[in-house]
Amino acid sequence: MEIKIDNLTKHEVISLINEHLHGMTLHSPPESIHALGLEKLKKPEITFWTAWDGERLMGCGALKELDPQHGELKSMRTATTHLRKGVAQRILEHIIKEAQLRGYTRLSLETGSMEAFTPARKLYEKYGFHYCPPFGDYAEDPNSVFMTKTL
Repeated sequence: MEIKIDNLTKHEVISLINEHLHGMTLHSPPESIHALGLEKLKKPEITFWTAWDGERLMGCGALKELDPQHGELKSMRTATTHLRKGVAQRILEHIIKEAQLRGYTRLSLETGSMEAFTPARKLYEKYGFHYCPPFGDYAEDPNSVFMTKTL
């Protein structure tokens, strides 16, 4: 698996982001969807990575700088054909390492509180993320949980 910075222009990547956004609409009400579309993922404070097996897209993830010491994990998604192959784990490890290299002291995330998001929450817990109050521009929301990790 090769993980590399991506410019969000390949058809496969655009399709995966659209799949990610559509998936959010299946499990979250519109006011509780915090997933980013293509244009927002291209902002300078966000670095977006994709994971590949040759020419096959396996998944993606992003890191948003909230301030010089605090990053936010965004847009974690595994392609349907690559579920349960460790893709999310490898991308998460990559992003945690990058956050450490940048000198962040904290990495946080928002994810859904519904049952569909249980595998994601368990993965984050496994990597030392713990539940916390809303951070950044987030507000309390019964459909969201917030997690953070000290680096």
